[in-house]
Amino acid sequence: MTHVLAADPTLADFGKDPLWITIIKAVMLFVFLMLGILFGVWFERKLIARMQHRYGPNRAGKFGLLQSVADGLKMGLKEDLFPRTVDKVLYLLAPVIMVIPAFLAFSIVPFAPMVNLFGVQTPLQLVDLPVAVLFMLAMGAVSVYGVVLAGWSSRSPYALLGGLRSAAQVVSYEIAMGLSFVAVFIFAGTLSTSEIVKAQAETWYAVLLIPSFLIYVVCMFGEAARIPFDLPEGEGELVGGFQTEYSSSLKFALIMMGEYLHTFTASGIAVTLFLGGWRAPLPMEWEWAHTGWMPALWFFIKFVLTFCFIVWVRASLPRVRYDQLMSLGWKVLIPVNLAWILLVAAVRNIVVNEDNRMIGVALGVVIVVGALAIWMRFDTVNQRRKEARKAEVDAEFEQLSNEPAAGGFPVPPLDLPHYHGVQHKEIPSGTN
Repeated sequence: MTHVLAADPTLADFGKDPLWITIIKAVMLFVFLMLGILFGVWFERKLIARMQHRYGPNRAGKFGLLQSVADGLKMGLKEDLFPRTVDKVLYLLAPVIMVIPAFLAFSIVPFAPMVNLFGVQTPLQLVDLPVAVLFMLAMGAVSVYGVVLAGWSSRSPYALLGGLRSAAQVVSYEIAMGLSFVAVFIFAGTLSTSEIVKAQAETWYAVLLIPSFLIYVVCMFGEAARIPFDLPEGEGELVGGFQTEYSSSLKFALIMMGEYLHTFTASGIAVTLFLGGWRAPLPMEWEWAHTGWMPALWFFIKFVLTFCFIVWVRASLPRVRYDQLMSLGWKVLIPVNLAWILLVAAVRNIVVNEDNRMIGVALGVVIVVGALAIWMRFDTVNQRRKEARKAEVDAEFEQLSNEPAAGGFPVPPLDLPHYHGVQHKEIPSGTN
């Protein structure tokens, strides 16, 4: 059922608000994100605790609701330490660079259509642009500078490796994420977030373009550096990664804030581009379900459920190796994305231009067959490499097993006689 209302905002509706309305919407967005961080930390800890049959925070306040407030006050009041060799300017700026782009990226997310805000009809969205989605991608790319500078300015090898990991990870998954949006742009015909939500009046793109949605879900974890892709701060091999030299002070609180803001931004973009935005989750015929402030409730429900999915993945999956992370991004996500974009373009051409129907069908068949052939070829070559590597390892192991010192570690000979109970002086010399 189509719910295209007269109140659906367009690009022409932005830029007409009085300055005080714009300031109010900016403050509302800031308060929403700050409260979201406080309750998001508490909610994540409680949800993971329930998954692990624990209670979670339950001491500070009712149900532990004040635990995040207590943690924030603790980090804000702790002594601010500076390691001796750090670059103080960049060391201080790095957490700020991580936080500010995350706030800016969330400014393009539409919460609801036209609403009455203090007597003024305005879209419940801070700003919209003809290239709004590209603006979000740009802010995600800028924020990685904060991670890299945090690692480099710390003058620590662990922190530097974490920063370099983050840079390579963001480059890899930004490409795959941007490609997952191309199919949405082809069907919506725009890069404006409000127009994309309007284009999903009949069918959500999570259903219509499910491969793009699934690829975005994977890239969402890589972009936000959440488990199983939190390699920049892998404590197993990098102590604390890029934040090793940041003590539990206000700077550390800003880093944690930036991490949650990126998670919120990834969730908001998923809701906006693939889950219908502020539209009702079911084909409801009631007018109140699609007008006024009610759509903001639908957006919030989808937003919370997406965040719950991210937490569920964190509680369920282990961290992957770094080579697995890069292999997934470059060898799987990007090639599959490119083949899917070609197929979507062919299908879109069939729908729009019926005169070229046969050409589009033929092109689609060629693309599918070519993709399957490439995939089978890649799988065959990969299998041969694995078999060759296994044979090489087996041969090396067999060679080492036949040597007295296997791999540099002294081992007793296989024909060593049993000397149990015999005095030490009776053991032949040269044996251990």
